[in-house]
Amino acid sequence: MSAALPSSAMLRAADRSEGVWLSAWRRFKSDRVGLVSLAIVIAFLLLIALSALGLVAGDWQREVGVPYANPTFLGPTPPPPAAQIEEGKGPPVDISAVDPLAPRYAEWAERASKLKVDEEVRDNTLPLGGDRLGRDVLAKAIKGAEISIFVGVLAALLATAIGTALGAVSGFLGGRVGDLLEWVYNVFTSIPGILLIFAFAAVFGRGTGTVVLILGLTGWTGIYRLVRAEFLKHAVRDYVRAAEAIGASVGSRMFRHILPNVSHVVLVQLSILTVGFIKAEVILSYLGLGVSIDQVSWGTMLAESQVELLLGHWWQLATATVFMAVFVTAFSLFTDALRDALDPKLRGLE
Repeated sequence: MSAALPSSAMLRAADRSEGVWLSAWRRFKSDRVGLVSLAIVIAFLLLIALSALGLVAGDWQREVGVPYANPTFLGPTPPPPAAQIEEGKGPPVDISAVDPLAPRYAEWAERASKLKVDEEVRDNTLPLGGDRLGRDVLAKAIKGAEISIFVGVLAALLATAIGTALGAVSGFLGGRVGDLLEWVYNVFTSIPGILLIFAFAAVFGRGTGTVVLILGLTGWTGIYRLVRAEFLKHAVRDYVRAAEAIGASVGSRMFRHILPNVSHVVLVQLSILTVGFIKAEVILSYLGLGVSIDQVSWGTMLAESQVELLLGHWWQLATATVFMAVFVTAFSLFTDALRDALDPKLRGLE
């Protein structure tokens, strides 16, 4: 009679048989907070895709409202009282004798009467208010999400790829290669991060691609240190030595065996870098070193809202802040849930 396996042992055997990613997805589906966060992140990504295609917020530069139009829920601003002009008390003065253009006034008035000018009627209220030019703040926030998230995510992916690759090589190979990478790491970390960003921005100029490149090239040091430490720890473990014994190549041992077991560290750093790079884009755009002047981002919206806030118009600041807070919070919670699903200790493999 064969003894039944304990339930924990059966779960560990099932995890090993179904693979890392399938097991991670099974664990991720049981996390309701992670699923809700994933839905919010996907909604933002769909919004960005529609904005990039011009289906949503394509006319964000159009002046559809009056300057500083109120949000719809506040109602229109009451018109100021009409100013009364006092009539002159002196006798009328005819200046046609001394005005050389007086004979042409009648001709110009006749021409002006023949011109047909279509005046566009502007709205007194907009869904989330308007800026100083009468542009819709909601459309600006959606278009700004496209730029800010694009910059933050792509720069974080670039920095994560650089830091992970260099950290894996340095931690697994060591030797002279590791010493060289450590020297490069020490050079980058010896310079204050904000000064390094400003130096790269002054050299490369402004623009979306430039901001991604600047942040990616200056933000890889933190994840490099963590990944290097993880690879140093895992390189001497039994499962890596077993893979080497059966003839697995260096690349296979590094990226097929070790990397999945340290992926939770990489994902946490990716989330932190995304949040940090969105903030860095805000600073660079505020200082005129970020996106181009014909583009809008959450950073440029916050920069514009400073003057508006002094005048009592708070809705652009509130809209940009809420959009940024919702995305950053959802992205962080999603990454935490994915980290828990991929953590080998929680899968019972360590």
